[in-house]
Amino acid sequence: MDNLKKLFGGMRIAATALRAERSRMDVIAQNISNAQSTRVGNTDEPYRRQVINFAPILDRATNGKAEVAGVAVTGITEDFNTPFEEIHDPSHPDANADGIVRMPNVNTVREMADLITAVRSYEANLKVQKSFEQMMARAIRLAE
Repeated sequence: MDNLKKLFGGMRIAATALRAERSRMDVIAQNISNAQSTRVGNTDEPYRRQVINFAPILDRATNGKAEVAGVAVTGITEDFNTPFEEIHDPSHPDANADGIVRMPNVNTVREMADLITAVRSYEANLKVQKSFEQMMARAIRLAE
C-alpha cells in the first residue's frame, strides 16, 4: 500500500508541475504578445512584464516531517525591477513632448529563453508521467 501511495504521489507531483509550466508558458506568451503595447487600458503606462511565482506543495509524511508533494502557482506579479525602455520617436502617438516613448519592459530574447526552459521542463514532466503510467501497467500485468 505504501508503494502504491508513492507511485500515485509521483504522478501527482508530475501533474502539478505540468500545470505550473503550462501557466508559465501562458504568462510568457502574454508578455511576448504585449512587447510593443505602449498603453494599457485607459492609462498612459506601457505594458509591464508579468512574472509567475511558484511554491512547493507540502504534505505531511508519516514521520511527521513535511515532504514536497508538488508545485503550485502562487500568483502572477508585475516586474517592477526592470525599467521601461525609452526610445525617441516623435511620430509615435504615445510620445511625450520631448518625443520620448516609454516601451514595455519586455525583452523578447529573455522571454524566448524562458519559454524554451518552460517547454523543456513541461516535456520532462510529461516523460515522468508516461513512465509512471508504464510502471502501473507493468504492475497490473504482474498482479494478474
